[in-house]
Amino acid sequence: MSERRKPYPFDQIEPKWQAIWEERQLFHAPNPGEKGFDPAKLKFYILDMFPYPSGAGLHVGHPEGYTATDIVTRYKRMRGFNVLHPMGWDAFGLPAEQYAIKTGEHPATTTRANVAKFKTQLKRIGFSYDWQREINTTDPRYYKWTQWIFLQIYNSWLNPDTNKAEPISTYRGTNPDSVRLAYVADVPVNWCPELGTVLANEEVVDGKSEIGGFPVVRRPMRQWMLRITAYAERLLNELDRLDWPEGIKLLQRNWIGRSEGAEIDFAIAESGNRKSERKIRVFTTRPDTLYGGTYLVLAPEHSLVDLIVTEEQWPAVREYRERTARKSDLERTELTKAKTGVFTGAFAINPANNERIPIWIADYVLIGYGTGAIGGVPAHDERDLEFAKKFDLPIVVVVQPTGDEPAIGFTGEGIAVNSPIINGLTSAEAKKKITAWLEERGQGKRAINYKLRDWLFSRQRYWGEPFPIIWEGGNHRSLGESELPVVPPPLDDYKPTGTGEPPLAKAKDWVRYSDKALREANTMPQWAGSCWYYLRFCDPQNDQRFVGEGAERYWMGGRNDEARMTKDKGMTKHERASSSFVIRHSSSSTPGGVDLYVGGTEHAVLHLLYARFWHKVLFDLGYLSKPEPFQRLVNQGIILGEDNQKMSKSRGNIVNPDDVIDQYGADAFRCYEMFMGPLEQMKPWSMRGVEGVARFLARVWRLFMTENQAGNWELSAKVKDVDPTGAQTKITHATIKKVTEDIESLSFNTAISQMMIFANAFTNAETLPLPAMRSFLVLLNPFAPHLTSELWEKLNAKFRDNAGEITDQKWPDYDERFLIEDEVEMVIQVNGKVRDRMKMSILATEEEMKTAALANPKIQKFTAGKTVRKIVVVPRKLVNIVA
Repeated sequence: MSERRKPYPFDQIEPKWQAIWEERQLFHAPNPGEKGFDPAKLKFYILDMFPYPSGAGLHVGHPEGYTATDIVTRYKRMRGFNVLHPMGWDAFGLPAEQYAIKTGEHPATTTRANVAKFKTQLKRIGFSYDWQREINTTDPRYYKWTQWIFLQIYNSWLNPDTNKAEPISTYRGTNPDSVRLAYVADVPVNWCPELGTVLANEEVVDGKSEIGGFPVVRRPMRQWMLRITAYAERLLNELDRLDWPEGIKLLQRNWIGRSEGAEIDFAIAESGNRKSERKIRVFTTRPDTLYGGTYLVLAPEHSLVDLIVTEEQWPAVREYRERTARKSDLERTELTKAKTGVFTGAFAINPANNERIPIWIADYVLIGYGTGAIGGVPAHDERDLEFAKKFDLPIVVVVQPTGDEPAIGFTGEGIAVNSPIINGLTSAEAKKKITAWLEERGQGKRAINYKLRDWLFSRQRYWGEPFPIIWEGGNHRSLGESELPVVPPPLDDYKPTGTGEPPLAKAKDWVRYSDKALREANTMPQWAGSCWYYLRFCDPQNDQRFVGEGAERYWMGGRNDEARMTKDKGMTKHERASSSFVIRHSSSSTPGGVDLYVGGTEHAVLHLLYARFWHKVLFDLGYLSKPEPFQRLVNQGIILGEDNQKMSKSRGNIVNPDDVIDQYGADAFRCYEMFMGPLEQMKPWSMRGVEGVARFLARVWRLFMTENQAGNWELSAKVKDVDPTGAQTKITHATIKKVTEDIESLSFNTAISQMMIFANAFTNAETLPLPAMRSFLVLLNPFAPHLTSELWEKLNAKFRDNAGEITDQKWPDYDERFLIEDEVEMVIQVNGKVRDRMKMSILATEEEMKTAALANPKIQKFTAGKTVRKIVVVPRKLVNIVA
């Protein structure tokens, strides 16, 4: 768009106000005890899921959630809240390391450039972040505390009596490593030789790495694990009081995967039906089907396979294991894939009927789920039935349906049959009885199982947080807090070793901690820094504590009876300056601290689960005031390209926000992002749509401003310091009500629609009353902050009404009295034909309506010289004159 054709000078206005905001630091939220802190204000903590700063910068999909939170932030400030709205960078990650491998450039250099690019783009959109609180997960001042939190987890255990984390020093057993919340284990992992690192299941697609498309194999490796399973029940139960979308809660519940049933021991058979001392433990949710168990299946990696496989079957077992190692867990458990497996040559004894049943291995059984073994009951499980049919294994019906369904393949509850101990019982009764029977004989017990696995926490990467752990004599121990942060050493070569050893192992001098001890050379996953960043935002400059106690209590919201604080070691120097202060907050009775958390659904499970786990450990240890991190969660929808496809370089449909802002301005970009449709919905980008919103903002500009003969903009003479008319008062209060309610419900598109209605209503007005116009600018400000700030300044220059800056304004209130409909439009007919419409009071009598209709000059033209025979009145609708 050329200079001549710009509908208003947004290219001058927007940089001007961004510079003013930065210079005045208008959006800084003071902590308790700091200059400018007002203890009378309620707090409101609004958080975006902070971004990974990629080299490509932002596309128009990224700022959607950021725009929504910025609107709420500006609105809440005007409602009198002390609003925390920070931004930072989740900057560790594999892409920067891969770039370093290709170019030799240190990942920190790449990261700094990427952060600078992202920050410039965000500032250009006019977001009101408190940039004094900016954090970066790759900053040693930040990851010092990531390492410190890891040490709290490492030095803790979950006491089953209290169901809370406690210092490991309270453990009275002989092997504390067996209960630590951070521990070491040899586990099968997704190993990518080309990337030289372990990948999470979600990072493997069709047997290849998501980044780069390199082959991935399964192999056992020594890994650091976090015992998140100890918190499974709490992670599940404590979802209930969170204001999250039900779909996200369901994803979390399914990932945790709680199921009740029984663990049953199957003795391994020796010759004949003799039982060996070795046993295979199987978890099942249907112990009532035990008599129908005709085979067992072990995960190929199960430790017992090597001990029980016969010589004849060993070649087939070995070859099958090798094939399985090339598959991810997701591929192995794909329901539609054909079932495969190999007989081990060994047998087990079914404890219900003492019959020998064959032991197989199959890739659909995972070592990490349950016990790594399942009992095959083909008559009553679809997967088992498919397996049994393929390998010609016995199928025994043990549950009779109560309806007309066929018994084979029936997976519901019915009546037990062919099961001597429980025949005739309902499935519910049979489960209880056979479980008790197994417990009496020491062959099983009631059990609760979770699909959730402990968190694999090691990565064989350079660009990540080093572990604050050293190894000595085959044992691990933690470093002292005074030795933090542990900074990764510089390397000449970032390439993977190819042996499974991490890149840090190349730094021999760094690894050698002492003559007897070596540093841990693995690094933490990218998840680590994002597990607690919301806490650091509360107090980012604190070098004595990961978050000051006073700042955490204020922003994350302690209970009212904890709100009055006195001097203690957890206070900052600002807090100590006064003898006490009162913390007030907006959500004292809710379990979560962050009042509004907005981000994409791609983080619906793992990030939220991991952050909740870390938070609960820190809460148990007394460092935090609330048990949950995020009270309200909102997921914005994906913005598609103009071709209705997901934006990507390969499709060539990426839209850069800088290009949109160059052409239409940041305010038009912001408003269009919100006008596209409901925040949570997926919707396609449209440059024509941007143009339409830009025209609305241009109308607002021309409503207030006129262009003089010299081509300069000046305030319109129509703007006058007078009271609005009744109709103007009504539309003003209707707009205040609608925009207020829509912001509260995050219905930004309909709020913009209402403001368009307001602008249209005033466009042809002879007079623009100053009070109504100021109210309108305040309502529009969260959406279009640059335009409204400029127009407000123009009003202040002409009118000396001591209005102050627009950012200091109180959000306008509406009065329901002005929203009451006191008039109604009546259709006026003559002989059944519509001749005019008239506004009449809703209190008018029938006679008054008749008189007003007959007095209407337009009606008199049709009744002149005629005798009015009858007048029909339909209240609030029409008057029909029959003449």
